[in-house]
Amino acid sequence: MKTIKLLSIIMLFFAVKVSAQQILTADLQVTGLTCSMCSKATQKSLETLGFINSVKPDLNKNIFVLTFKKGADINIDLIRKKVQDAGFSVGGLTADFTFNQIKVDEKGQAIVDGNVYRFVNAKNKTLNGTVKASVVDKNFISGSAFKKQSATLNSDAYTNGTAVVNGKKTRVYHLVLS
Repeated sequence: MKTIKLLSIIMLFFAVKVSAQQILTADLQVTGLTCSMCSKATQKSLETLGFINSVKPDLNKNIFVLTFKKGADINIDLIRKKVQDAGFSVGGLTADFTFNQIKVDEKGQAIVDGNVYRFVNAKNKTLNGTVKASVVDKNFISGSAFKKQSATLNSDAYTNGTAVVNGKKTRVYHLVLS
């Protein structure tokens, strides 16, 4: 009986996990680009990520429009790392998330597909459909913007990017809904 219950819980978890959230596209602002060669180096670095379908640079705005492979596990920190590996910095990342009845608790937190999101400007809300959100963590916004945001949030999870969630130290992404 215990085996059946455990198997049912595991199957339910995976059924919810598959359809809960998908990041469709993202606008990635990169700082420090001075020429087309810089842009090309960043583009090539990003294209090595297996979950990215395409990278389209817009040199006038210093952004890269990223599209992701359907159903792929997207690692936002790897995107930042690839930009840094190319010698530049992330100035902003705004993405189109598709949520399927995701409940944001009274602290602004939602756990989706194993990712922990804390919404700075949304609490006690259900997210459904496509939602535009910006990552406001350290190294995803300017240093001065991070310092200002840090003063208003006053949270260890925001300062160091991790928190204990369900008894385990976990990466926490802080988002602002657009």
